[in-house]
Amino acid sequence: MAHEPQHEQHYHDAANVTNPEHASHHIVTPRVYAAVFATLLACTALTVFAADINLGVFNPIIALAIASFKGVIVILFFMHVKYQSRLIKVTVGAGFFMFLVLVTMTLSDYISRAWGLW
Repeated sequence: MAHEPQHEQHYHDAANVTNPEHASHHIVTPRVYAAVFATLLACTALTVFAADINLGVFNPIIALAIASFKGVIVILFFMHVKYQSRLIKVTVGAGFFMFLVLVTMTLSDYISRAWGLW
């Protein structure tokens, strides 16, 4: 008596929740990449422009805000996070949030020092 193989039932998973790594790949058009490139160039020009203006204690804050925006653009489009599942978006968002927490804690420590009083 031969043992008959049991067949697994395959269900269609339209949202591809069970295996998100097997999702179809999103094709990004050259127009999108050109828009991202133009945005990054504009932000770089804005960074250079902001560096020439004396804003006092706000200079590093402005520079970090522009750099963070450019980082988000790179993460969303060049790393294709914009087209991934919600789980990957939340994971990347948590990492970026942790980066912002660490920068905030570092800057608050730096600002709270009594410079020149010791």
